[in-house]
Amino acid sequence: MPYGVILPDISLRDVIAAGVEQLLPLGIRLTSTAEVFNELENAIRDRTPYSIVRLGDGELMALAQDIVIPAEQTAAQAAFLPYAGVTPPDIASRNLLATAIRQATIVGVPLSRRKQFQPLLFPVLRGHHLDIRSMRITSSTINYSLYQEGLLQRLLQGKSLLLIGNASPGLAELLTARGYRVTGVIAPVRGMADIDRVVMEAGGADFDLALVAAGIPAVVIASRIATELGKAALDFGHLADGITKRELSL
Repeated sequence: MPYGVILPDISLRDVIAAGVEQLLPLGIRLTSTAEVFNELENAIRDRTPYSIVRLGDGELMALAQDIVIPAEQTAAQAAFLPYAGVTPPDIASRNLLATAIRQATIVGVPLSRRKQFQPLLFPVLRGHHLDIRSMRITSSTINYSLYQEGLLQRLLQGKSLLLIGNASPGLAELLTARGYRVTGVIAPVRGMADIDRVVMEAGGADFDLALVAAGIPAVVIASRIATELGKAALDFGHLADGITKRELSL
């Protein structure tokens, strides 16, 4: 508060609410789950390229190398990165990710304000000259939202599915048992260095929709399936594990 002014009977919550109201015109609207579903359905029907990629803490930490955080420090701050497919320092992988995001149809961004999520998102995008206001964005948990809103089942029904990632063999078995049509499986995916092979194999497959559950490389794979193969691809993430382990039911 400026000196010499008091706000009687006004709580901090009231101040924040009023401030948010004033700032809302500056906000960016997320593409809704229903909109993503309808666009993806239309792309599959019309056989036009469409990719949904998602940015979590792993992708953002990989993108932050020598942009926001010195590359040598990234490994210490995100010890899980090698498991997710990137072993820092790895500037080549950082650049591949930035290109994939630039070319993707829809980019899922985190809503969490924890340190390695939204506070890292904006400086990372600025550092790579990616203007969030010119991007089409949705929530980074769009994969789970499709499931929770009952749209994933509708999306998979009647489609020829290509499953990509280490969980794909088990997922293929379960989906087939549930009556879905799996026409291809590409597994395993051995990090960013394996992307070219995966995309080449995908080019020889017959499918309507690719479900890519391959850690950080999934962003690049899904984007390239759309741009290079003209197909639809969804960054499926840990949803594949949840379904395979029967924690989630289709």
